[in-house]
Amino acid sequence: MIDLAQLRVVSGAGGNGASGFRREKYVPQGGPDGGDGGRGGDVIVEADEGLTTLAHFRHSKLYKAESGRPGEGGQRHGANGKPLLLKVPVGTEIKVIDSDLVWDLDRAGARVIVAKGGEGGRGNARFSNSVRQTPNFAERGLPGEGMDLLLELKLLADVGLVGLPNAGKSTLLRAVSRAMPDVADFPFTTLEPVLGVVDLGYDSFVMADLPGLIEGAAEGAGLGHQFLRHIERTRVLVHLLDAGSEDAKADYDIVRNELLSYADSMADKPEIIALNKIDLPDAREKAEELRKSFPGREVFLISGATSEGVRPLVQTLQRLLQETAPEKQPAEIVKELPVLRPRPRDRIEVEQDGDIFIVRGERAEEAALKLGEGGYEALDELQERLRRMGLEKAMRRAGARPGDTLKVGNVELEWQG
Repeated sequence: MIDLAQLRVVSGAGGNGASGFRREKYVPQGGPDGGDGGRGGDVIVEADEGLTTLAHFRHSKLYKAESGRPGEGGQRHGANGKPLLLKVPVGTEIKVIDSDLVWDLDRAGARVIVAKGGEGGRGNARFSNSVRQTPNFAERGLPGEGMDLLLELKLLADVGLVGLPNAGKSTLLRAVSRAMPDVADFPFTTLEPVLGVVDLGYDSFVMADLPGLIEGAAEGAGLGHQFLRHIERTRVLVHLLDAGSEDAKADYDIVRNELLSYADSMADKPEIIALNKIDLPDAREKAEELRKSFPGREVFLISGATSEGVRPLVQTLQRLLQETAPEKQPAEIVKELPVLRPRPRDRIEVEQDGDIFIVRGERAEEAALKLGEGGYEALDELQERLRRMGLEKAMRRAGARPGDTLKVGNVELEWQG
């Protein structure tokens, strides 16, 4: 099972605006007619209930959306870039590396735009007015966003089986469902989670056989975090103990401590204790005594091998699941995940670096990207936009004088004051 994937996504760049003029017979002074560039395609991630692993991301680590097409003369706008749709299994959590952004696709159809396409540049027809009737410049399109993502699949199971290796989790899952996990007489037979549907005739639920814990798993020992993440989404835990163990209570404490070390939320999950392997005479005797070590707790004596005591266990699990059932949403409602990004502010800041004054601000730097290579008219437009953002006050606060050099993005200008 592939339940982790790391990849880089890049949205499409915006197309450049066109700078052109009408050339018609008998119209010697045709006006500007450059069209706008198209918007770059977004990168979208969507939860698909038909997928069960992240294996399809193994062969490629870079995913790019289509860029917008440039504008053309005749005020023809460039086509928008096609968005890139990446599909993941339901239950996938998306983390932006080196960021606090996290999205949880916990139901089929949930989707999120992880990288927005770059804005297309405007053509010179957009800058024509009564004062500037023949603008000879256009904007460049903005580049797309690049993000490094970590995709982490967390199984959506109702019941999770936990316990030390060889406690009998796989045997129990075989006994209550049609799942066929490997069973053997050595630890760590199960190396990846296995799901099974438990059918009671009148209702059903999903049970997950989660690979065995060892001491130190919360810090990564043994299979460690490879499976602990899957326990987070289960609603009820069955803590399976080998009743024939030399110290089953100590076995319980080891696993319980690892669960709580991994996440405090584990303490709030309903937990049932099942003492397994009572088909063995010594284990049955120990189980009766061991039950007293858990006063006030629901403790079941079972045998996964012979199915003794299993029916009452699954009936109790069904009752607990009904008591902890999440609120159901109408089927037609698909969860929409907002993309939370700070909006660029108009306010700019200036700091001196030697003889140059550096202008900082997202909107200012965007304007420099769009207009920095469009010739002297475009630079005039850039200075005017910076002025409206408050450049004059910011430059004076920084101690600049008329004629000093300012730099915004990769563009250097002489400040007129």
